[in-house]
Amino acid sequence: MTEITDFDALREAMAENSGQPEGPARNARAEELLAAAEKLNVPLAVIEALGHQLKVYNYSSEKGKMFVPFARLLRMWDERPEDFDEYETHSLHWVFKWVSAGMLDQPHVPLASIEKWLGEMEHRYRLAGYSERAVRSAEHSVATHVGDVARAERAYAAWLAADRDSMADCHACELHGQGWWQAEQGRDAEALELWGPVLEGEYTCAHEPHTALASSLVPLLRLGREEEARANHLRGFRLVRAMESMRGAYAEHVEFCALTGNEARGLELLAERPAYFTDDGQPQSKLDFMSVVALLMDRLTGLGLGDRQVPGPAGREWTARELAGHAREVALALAARFDERNGTTHVSERARSRMARQPLVERLPLGVRSVRPTPPPAPAAAPVPATGQPDLPALLAEARRLSDTLRPGAVEAWAAAAAAAEGAELDPRDRAEMADHEAMSLGPEGTGLFERAAALYAEAGDPGEALAARARGAYVRALAGDVDGAVAAVTGPYDEVLALYAADGTGIRQTASVVMSRARILTRRAHGVEGDPAALAEAEAAVREVLALVEGRTGEDVRLAARVAEARAMLGELAGLAGDLERAAELFARGAAAFTAAGLPWFAVEYEARLASLAHHLGDMAEAERALRAALEHGGAQLEAPGRAQLHLQLAEVVGGRGEAVEAARHALEAAHWADEAGESATLGAWARQQLGGFLLRQGRWAEAAEVLESALPDLTAETHGDGAVVQTQWWLGDCLSELGEHRAAAERRLQAAEIARHWPEQHDHATLAHLAGESLGQAGLAAEADQAYARAGGLWRELGNTHGLIRSLRARAWLALRAEGGLGEARGLMADAVRECETALEAAGDEESRQQLVAELGHTHRQFGDLLARSAPEDAEGAPFREVFEEALAQVVRAAEVFASLGDGALHSRTGAELTAGRLEADLGRPADAVARARAVLAAYEGHGGAEAADGDGEGEVVRARRAEAEQLLRLPAERPD
Repeated sequence: MTEITDFDALREAMAENSGQPEGPARNARAEELLAAAEKLNVPLAVIEALGHQLKVYNYSSEKGKMFVPFARLLRMWDERPEDFDEYETHSLHWVFKWVSAGMLDQPHVPLASIEKWLGEMEHRYRLAGYSERAVRSAEHSVATHVGDVARAERAYAAWLAADRDSMADCHACELHGQGWWQAEQGRDAEALELWGPVLEGEYTCAHEPHTALASSLVPLLRLGREEEARANHLRGFRLVRAMESMRGAYAEHVEFCALTGNEARGLELLAERPAYFTDDGQPQSKLDFMSVVALLMDRLTGLGLGDRQVPGPAGREWTARELAGHAREVALALAARFDERNGTTHVSERARSRMARQPLVERLPLGVRSVRPTPPPAPAAAPVPATGQPDLPALLAEARRLSDTLRPGAVEAWAAAAAAAEGAELDPRDRAEMADHEAMSLGPEGTGLFERAAALYAEAGDPGEALAARARGAYVRALAGDVDGAVAAVTGPYDEVLALYAADGTGIRQTASVVMSRARILTRRAHGVEGDPAALAEAEAAVREVLALVEGRTGEDVRLAARVAEARAMLGELAGLAGDLERAAELFARGAAAFTAAGLPWFAVEYEARLASLAHHLGDMAEAERALRAALEHGGAQLEAPGRAQLHLQLAEVVGGRGEAVEAARHALEAAHWADEAGESATLGAWARQQLGGFLLRQGRWAEAAEVLESALPDLTAETHGDGAVVQTQWWLGDCLSELGEHRAAAERRLQAAEIARHWPEQHDHATLAHLAGESLGQAGLAAEADQAYARAGGLWRELGNTHGLIRSLRARAWLALRAEGGLGEARGLMADAVRECETALEAAGDEESRQQLVAELGHTHRQFGDLLARSAPEDAEGAPFREVFEEALAQVVRAAEVFASLGDGALHSRTGAELTAGRLEADLGRPADAVARARAVLAAYEGHGGAEAADGDGEGEVVRARRAEAEQLLRLPAERPD
């Protein structure tokens, strides 16, 4: 540590420490700085060091340490107020509020002392001439803490009635406190209305909108405004994540997870902040935190996950059940200490109420990766009548009803019947159907069971169904990959069933089942020999045989109606294999419509999804969108998670492609949720999150987009998703971080993306990313690194023949060079290079459009050259050297105006802007007549831009008004300046 020997060095060190992250390290440094200040023998140095110590304690988990330095400051004020300057006098009174709140948060401070302190605060504020507003706000905090609602309401009214002055909290903090009280009283809508300006960014401060976002979560959920709650969680958690002092707000985000079915994310939040379990510097925030820990652990235990290992206090391993008990014990012990101090039961009642909250939403998808930790479901029990035994006849009747009408759940119903039939005497027909449906549930593993079912059907006297079971067994062989074996296996049942049907030995349903199984097998073979005309023809003939057999004879039999629908769709499949995509789309649509008309919409989903893909390929986006929406609607609750995720993701792409970013984001969010539910978080889920992040970015929802994209990145790999997806995600994330002011992090993302793009054959993306990284590095104050990035981009722009990119990189480097001490020469050289590159490109321009664009670029370069030279001189610059620089700057700006003038009305605003800059330089150089002439020229240029055009709210009118105002001001300058 550098020794501090004077007041300036102390102030510099305190400013540097203020910029460090909150926490014990910053606090310890403040203590060191106070010791150094005491050695300077300057009272104001000690006062400022004590104030700095107070500030860092207040914004940390060690708030309880504030009281000692404040007591010392107050004593110094009472003894020698003349040692305090105006700023420190204001700060001393300001900190009264911090200490008042800090006392409430410490149960060892007696309530009588707090009330006495409140009176002291009121007295001192009155002596200093301050309003009662801050005092009444503090009184309101005391009243709400002890549960005195009547006093709280009186203080609240007095708080709002008192004048705002320099002691009042900032607008953001006041609105948060007022909204918090409304929410506490159950007035959620009023609370959110008060928080509105803070949530929308109109009012901000060091801790806002951080706390308002956190406080808004439960009220939004109670009002059913789930989308806003989701957004506020993603935005708000990003703000509080790194701020040690915000344990209370952090707890509200954990609580949100517990109340929305996001228990897994709640555990992730706990794991990020292990110190929050044990930090004792602020008992109130520890009480809040441990209360929601108990809430979350109870929720996990209720889901059957009480034995799951969870993050907890260091030193041992914790299960959810154990941590629930520990957290509840700690929270209630702290609450009891507060209540003992306050002489009420309010704090304990509030803590118990919070720990007992029930979920407000069963499952609220957030977009970030987080799979609900749900235990395996217990097997469904068979219905048990009053006798205590399963009702087997009822189970069999229900299973037959479901299978005969092709209802969902038929296979499961037969499984339940089979379980209930253990040890019971069954006739061959019952056993046949049980074996048949068990085989269906096994897929390719069910071949042997189909043969057993066939034997049982034969034993039961149903040879047609026996042949159908054998044909189903043949089809599952095809599904397992043995297509040739399947063709051979189905041939016998096919020939036999046709003969049997002709002799009236079986019905149309059994015959159609065998004929359909053969058609499926031959269609599968056609896939294997794609493009083989003979295979396609044989498969199509088999499918048409199904139609010939069944069509027009379905009656009320939904099984037969389903055969017709499936056959139509299979013809579409074969048309697609033959390359007739339009015909394939038409037939898929007909098949899906037939399933829907038969009352079997869930069977239409597969073909609507295929139709959507075909329509997308054919460029019919409207039909693709219609089919995807129909698939989601028709799938309903029967649609499995992977399919639902795919459909939502495709719909997001289609809807987003026509510019509907809001709806597209909703579908991408659903896709991410269902991918997680399907166990595909790292594959399909990562795709969905990547798309969701992009759609949020398009809406300007930077913080939400950043959270989602950061969640997607660990799962996105070049091998699975392609390096293009990785680069795009890093690129988008860099854009978000840049908008959020996190410039160093934005630069890292852009450089990472550029490093991947460096290996691509086409280098435009590499150049763009390097250029963007230069911007971020420059904004982060890393001038040398920014210059390297711009130089890298410039070299790439040159190789690509992109003159505009090259010129802009040179201009950016010039501005960076100007920041360095003695950097004007390098900056001037880089700007001159930019001018030369532009002029050279102009000479080689091959078409008028390119020439016009380059002329505009040249004008902007001369303009920036002039601005750079003018800004290189200090404000109080005098003497010949600086006059020469101003003359050089004027020459560049005048040249810019001439270049813009050559472009006519299309560059009018650029020309007048340069004219006005030239006028100001003329005035600085002592040539008022020339300055006035330029101002009048600008006014003359806008003579035709009056009236409504200049008065409207569009950008054009704004520019015209601004230019005129600048010109009028320039006209007045000569008269205002002394001789």
